Amino acid sequence: MESAYRIVVVGIGPGSPDYVLPIASRTIAEATVVVGSRRALDTFAAAGQLTKVIDKDIDGVLDFIADQLACWHVVVLVSGDPGFYSILAALRHRFAAETISVIPGISSVQLAFARLAEVWQDAELISMHGRQTADEALSYRPGHKLGILTDTHHNPAYIAGILLAHGWPETSLVWLCKHLSYDNEVIAAMTLAEATLTPGFEHSVMVVK
Repeated sequence: MESAYRIVVVGIGPGSPDYVLPIASRTIAEATVVVGSRRALDTFAAAGQLTKVIDKDIDGVLDFIADQLACWHVVVLVSGDPGFYSILAALRHRFAAETISVIPGISSVQLAFARLAEVWQDAELISMHGRQTADEALSYRPGHKLGILTDTHHNPAYIAGILLAHGWPETSLVWLCKHLSYDNEVIAAMTLAEATLTPGFEHSVMVVK
């Protein structure tokens, strides 16, 4: 028998509550069960809500959600937009699409391009957060524009070296965008050659053109 309860995947934007849609805020406030990263729960969950931290045990998180669906709607908090490299893919694999609702959010990549007053309709959006990327996406061609999610290993210096090896000019423009939407937001502009010598900016957005 199909459950009457649903999974509501809520995009919570780049981090600051200022960038969360009103419908997302209302959905979180009305929830009985909330699932998300530790930081997301610390920021958005309220006292009295049953919570579950999304950790490396994704199967365990999915099992928890399945158990709770017998009694409650389950709200799953996702950084940025759920459609861009999130747990939504795992949820769609485990649960029927009819049981899932999605409330979109503002992705960090979208905010990075907004900060630069750049359109992103013509950009290639890539996540190197815990994954490699095909050579075709990284190879230089005139007018090519990239928006890249970075991580500790695939940091901007490492990625800049890969782009140079794939034919990007040393003078290509780079913006490193960290802590977007927070009070300590940093946006650093440089050339691709300079980016190879720039430490830090893990878990940030790298824009290249």
